[in-house]
Amino acid sequence: MEYDLIVVGSGAAGLSAAIYAGRYKLRTFLIEGEFGGETATAGTIWNYPGFNGIDGYELMRKMKEQAQSVGVEFRDGWVKEIRKEGECFRVLIEERSFHTNTVIIATGSRRRHLNLPNEKELTGKGVHYCWTCDGPLYKDKIVAMVGGGDSSVKGINFLSAYAKKIYFIVKEKEIGAEPLNLEQMRKLGDHVEILLETEVKEIRGKEKLETLILSRPYKESRELAIDGLFIEIGFDPDQTFAKQLGLEIDSKGYTKTDSMMRTNVPGIFAAGDATNHFNNFKQDITAAALGTVAATAAYEHYKANGKACDLHKKVP
Repeated sequence: MEYDLIVVGSGAAGLSAAIYAGRYKLRTFLIEGEFGGETATAGTIWNYPGFNGIDGYELMRKMKEQAQSVGVEFRDGWVKEIRKEGECFRVLIEERSFHTNTVIIATGSRRRHLNLPNEKELTGKGVHYCWTCDGPLYKDKIVAMVGGGDSSVKGINFLSAYAKKIYFIVKEKEIGAEPLNLEQMRKLGDHVEILLETEVKEIRGKEKLETLILSRPYKESRELAIDGLFIEIGFDPDQTFAKQLGLEIDSKGYTKTDSMMRTNVPGIFAAGDATNHFNNFKQDITAAALGTVAATAAYEHYKANGKACDLHKKVP
């Protein structure tokens, strides 16, 4: 199959890019990966213009519908490889390959782990990374949230509807969250116990999570008995395709782009959390904006170089 543009990723950046590309009349194909990215599991989004509160998955669904209305094709699944061949690219998904003049990489980033022994073994058995997905499992249970930023505070506010007690374990001296979300958490009172300047040193349990060992004592003990642990400590950029294509990355691992989201490889663009365009300020609205810029740049590239792709003349 042959396309003018393939978008990799279906978060706010990828979907916004697809909407604009469709309106530019580019033959556009979007490969979803995990549909909606992190936004789809973020719970209620309160700061996206035009919506005074909308579920993240619903927002992504609406964007997908809008992209489909302008002719964008979608496919679930994961891209295995992006290969530059001449003046165009071959994108491999499972056993199939697709040809395209341009690619927008909007793969976002991956959740950080604590990287502690037993963490992987107990994932899904008391250790979790998605509070909207797994929070309801802890009705009337005791849980802990590891974090310190806005996402972890939002997670605590969500979990408060289920858990009877929440420990908020924060490595830093203070919490860095939006004032409205922080105010909402403060109103929970004794429902939330905040442990500042504290780290999780061990995760203990055999068949399921049982206790945490903390870096400093809490009520004269470093051992904390809980039923569930939610880890919300940020993200690292996905470098898979940057390595495959030889894209330049910055010191934090983000794909480097110019102001039009062009990478150092002509025809390859990056948008959203795969980049660090706004210096660690990452929101759905900024990701969407970067996606639209990338689509515009891809359109301009296609107009100038669209006939140079030899793969469009061959059978896969």
